[in-house]
Amino acid sequence: MESKKIKQQKKKVLLMGKSGAGKSSMRSIIFSNHVAKDVRRLGATIDVDKKRVKFLGNLLLDIWDCGGQDAFTESYLTSQKEYVFGQVGVLIYVFDVESSDFSVAEEPVPGQSDRDLRTFGKIIQALAEHSPGARIFVLIHKMDLVSTAFRAAVRDSKADAVRARSGRFSWNIGIYATSIWDESLYRAWGGIVNSLIPNLDVMEAGLKDLQKVTDADEVVLFEQNTFLTVTRVGTEVGDENPNNDRYERLSNVIKTFKSSLSGFTESNSSNQFDSFIIKTRIFNFIIQRLTYNTYVLVVFPPGEAELQCTQLNILLAKDEFAKIEKVAEAEDDYQGKG
Repeated sequence: MESKKIKQQKKKVLLMGKSGAGKSSMRSIIFSNHVAKDVRRLGATIDVDKKRVKFLGNLLLDIWDCGGQDAFTESYLTSQKEYVFGQVGVLIYVFDVESSDFSVAEEPVPGQSDRDLRTFGKIIQALAEHSPGARIFVLIHKMDLVSTAFRAAVRDSKADAVRARSGRFSWNIGIYATSIWDESLYRAWGGIVNSLIPNLDVMEAGLKDLQKVTDADEVVLFEQNTFLTVTRVGTEVGDENPNNDRYERLSNVIKTFKSSLSGFTESNSSNQFDSFIIKTRIFNFIIQRLTYNTYVLVVFPPGEAELQCTQLNILLAKDEFAKIEKVAEAEDDYQGKG
């Protein structure tokens, strides 16, 4: 793999929505290694809670988790407008699907309103004024509370209403239906972060090289802390897998696995295993630490010799992927001194 220079990028990310919509819970699951059952202990966010997250060593996310109480929202839209909405790279807006103020009915319904949508519309206007180039993602959250038979219809009707209030951003808005209790949260955040990764083609080129030398059906790159999918390459055989959500399911399983390991190890670090191997008569499967910031998954032909060769090729690939991260980190240090 030919090494190329990857520039470090910083993105201001606004995480907004009504109080109790689940913003802080999902942030804790994705970035702080909490599991769903643990986030019930989290309290309401007061004003703006800022956290900087490094993703893959070359993407810095400045996450502004904005409290959704009415007084705070009013302040964001008035006295703090330029401060909050200036220089925003991404807005992630979270709707509580069960909120009585998230009605999309054409006729008035007793006890319901479209207040959440009107607030969203005001925030979109503020964003268009101060950060017209920002990306918009909407999460219609707590979908587990909707009966399975009605989820698709509810998701589509809510999404249509959101787009109608999105103004100039409506043509390029990403909308996901999510829940903290399944893989949908990883699908949404994986899609969001994936859209921000600089020079993704460099990483994909490295995965293609690894896929060729291991004769793998699939090779998938995961970020080590969040275990979100970065990118993947594969053959026609791998593409025929009918489980389209397998990467997000795996992210969910591995994060839960890592959380359970913390109870049996002295370290609370997210780096709690080096490799995970499954051997069958049909295929071999390995998840192995690739660099400081990544794990790689490889699905390849069965056999002990094939396993040993694949482990060796992953070891050889580590140096090339590590060069990418070192270049990005060195550039960040240089810019910091300047």
